[in-house]
Amino acid sequence: MWYAILGTDVPDSHARRQMARPAHLARLEALRDEARLLLAGPFPAIDAEDPGPAGYAGSLIVAEFEDLAAARAWADADPYVAAGVYAGVEVRPFRRVLP
Repeated sequence: MWYAILGTDVPDSHARRQMARPAHLARLEALRDEARLLLAGPFPAIDAEDPGPAGYAGSLIVAEFEDLAAARAWADADPYVAAGVYAGVEVRPFRRVLP
């Protein structure tokens, strides 16, 4: 089943994000390589493709996991969590309809 993982950043998370980004992306690439990643990306803190020093307000990942517990465990082990980028992470079942 698909699960939506929504991480909400702490204020001024930009430097922490930059530090943890390579490890965070490596985990996403592993999901992609296993054909389990539907989409992933950050929410710019301002209305711009590249928010620069304004940084990001959070992230959305939609990926396939065996169950909610597995999705939660994967989210809890994210390098952004360990680096203190996220103030909180929500994991919800997701039902893809379109496309």
